[in-house]
Amino acid sequence: MSDVVIYHNPSCGTSRNVLAMIENAGVTPTVVLYLKTPQSRVELEALIAKLGVPVRAILREKGTPFAELGLGDPSKTDAELIDAILAHPILMNRPIVVSDKGAKLCRPSEAVLDLLPPQKGAFAKEDGQQVVDASGDRVV
Repeated sequence: MSDVVIYHNPSCGTSRNVLAMIENAGVTPTVVLYLKTPQSRVELEALIAKLGVPVRAILREKGTPFAELGLGDPSKTDAELIDAILAHPILMNRPIVVSDKGAKLCRPSEAVLDLLPPQKGAFAKEDGQQVVDASGDRVV
């Protein structure tokens, strides 16, 4: 598998779980701490294109200036939403993972499994929820 990239916020439990599942698959990802090293407009637009979703789909409301900036207004253009994310990187929901199998906003964290090689063993989230059994199979 080629490089796996995770747009990561270490303060986020979901993001930590996704990073741990990537590592449990035997992959050492490129970790982009997007709050410390924000993307350029070109990079952000390319990431959104890889995701194949509207800009609004990656906006985070909780714990961000979403409401204060009026980003819920449906008349806001994609360019305006991207401007807001560039000015306030916390507005980008996380974690986003890109691999040769595609790109996804990995919420819930188990969504990352679709982008990875098989897990190397059992995995449980930080809260103890079993996601993968000892054989590396997804627990449903």
